Amino acid sequence: MTAPLAIAVVASAPDRYAAAPTLLLKLRITRPADQPVHAMVLKVQIRIEPQRRRYSADEEERLVELFGAAPRWGETLRPFLWTHVSTTVAEFTGETEIDLPVPCTYDFEVAAAKYLHGLGDGEIPLVLLFSGTIFSYRDGALVVEPVPWSVEASHDLPVRVWRETMDAFFPNSGWIRIPRETLDALSRYKADRALTSWEDAFERLLKEAQA
Repeated sequence: MTAPLAIAVVASAPDRYAAAPTLLLKLRITRPADQPVHAMVLKVQIRIEPQRRRYSADEEERLVELFGAAPRWGETLRPFLWTHVSTTVAEFTGETEIDLPVPCTYDFEVAAAKYLHGLGDGEIPLVLLFSGTIFSYRDGALVVEPVPWSVEASHDLPVRVWRETMDAFFPNSGWIRIPRETLDALSRYKADRALTSWEDAFERLLKEAQA
């Protein structure tokens, strides 16, 4: 029988030393002291629960592409996947704390990136669903147990923490993936008008579209 296991998120912060945008979620893992853990492979599914927070008028406008018009949000605000991550946990007895690295992306083809970019302030309601394997010794024998599917944790991630994570690599900017043919056409447009930056090219296109 699998011994009780509990996991909670106790803090969050940007990883200042990562090579790419990475968020650190500090996990507190507890298990009865009479069931010491030799090692653990922890798999985590992180989901966003958008229905658990309120939205400003500006946020509602930015999130129309994801959820439709605000009057429909009672039907369309549903939990959705942010990412899958995994880590290993070293030997401990009773309780331990670890940092869970969560890579972040600005790829606007990903629903989670669109959602996070659309938030102005407040908190991002997360739920972490855990699975994996626990290794321990009992009466001198190695025991292998699954992490119970019932183990989960909720966390309200401050929007400012996510923004600090992204701004360390992409200050005041974002990314849009476009087909190569479109990029080639934009390059020609930029060169033909002697524009010095992509920002100038997009601003010119927007002005022409609004004219």
